[in-house]
Amino acid sequence: MPSMDDPSSRHPSRREVLAGLAALGASALLPTAKAQSRIQGAIDCHTHFASPAYIKALTAKEGHHIAGYTTWFALQTWKGYSPSKVIDDMDQQGVATSMISCTTPGAWFGDPAETRAMVREMNEYGAKMVSDNKGRFGLFALLPLPTINDSLREIEYVFDTLKADGVGLMSSYGNNWHGDSVFQPVFDELNRRKAVVYTHPIDASCCQDLQLGVNPPTIEYNTDTARTIFSLINNGSATRYADIKFIFSHGGGTMPSLIERFGIGGPDVINDILAKPAEPNSKLYHLRRFYYDTAQSTNVVQMQGLKTIVGAGQIVFGSDYPFGAGFGKHLTGLQKAGFNGQELEAIHRGSALKIFPRFNA
Repeated sequence: MPSMDDPSSRHPSRREVLAGLAALGASALLPTAKAQSRIQGAIDCHTHFASPAYIKALTAKEGHHIAGYTTWFALQTWKGYSPSKVIDDMDQQGVATSMISCTTPGAWFGDPAETRAMVREMNEYGAKMVSDNKGRFGLFALLPLPTINDSLREIEYVFDTLKADGVGLMSSYGNNWHGDSVFQPVFDELNRRKAVVYTHPIDASCCQDLQLGVNPPTIEYNTDTARTIFSLINNGSATRYADIKFIFSHGGGTMPSLIERFGIGGPDVINDILAKPAEPNSKLYHLRRFYYDTAQSTNVVQMQGLKTIVGAGQIVFGSDYPFGAGFGKHLTGLQKAGFNGQELEAIHRGSALKIFPRFNA
């Protein structure tokens, strides 16, 4: 946990929260030249990559409905993708390093052999992106979940051979989430290695096509992120995996709005609870040790709610590149999300360096 003396991670009092929200106005949120200069050298913890072989595999499934996405949509996004283009965009928009990961639909399509091959190829492709472009990329390696033994073998390979910076998982596999006992052997090994676990949302099998015309990113992605967070803090799993550094996407999804329903405290005491240090290994303690990226969430409502719960020091920059608004618009959005200069520095780079000190050179 960051020191309570660190202004970027200190949890604001109720009075400070209310005063800060009241002070937010258009003129106060305009980025200054000094603030703009701080966006240079950002570390993006939510950048996606795809190998030619992975794109080819998706192409073979074109027209099929997979995890809430048509492959057609995914393929449109990957047209023209290349590592050199990513670096060009990073250079133009103020990003020094991107931590690359696979996005939805991931690599599980029901065939363990296909998944093993796809995961291995993607990991080796990602590792080559890292080695060919020193300092510009870090790798969140894929695992062939939900297959446990295959995942344990891949953990050994990606950390011992490929030297990955962490692993990138989907928020759920089938109807199981991170804290479920079925995944315990995998998370035990990740905990033993003190690994970084980045999590990207997906729409779980339970909750696909619930509303006509409502696509998964609108509601289900953020909800599934909250589900997997809750699965960790509700049954002791977060305490069991105390040495894993978890990073959750999209500002924690719907977690900030569910804080009371997560059992942190009722409406009569929640403000007082959030203004104090958390009890060791409590639900709030773990929420405050997890990290959360800013992808598709750089608005004052999500960011200030998240800051109130966990502190700005647990927020890391994320863009969702090449999806969504890209690097620059997310960095600009943060300037208007109610953070002071020191907090912006932490979000742009400082908090990520606590997780990945090798990029401090």
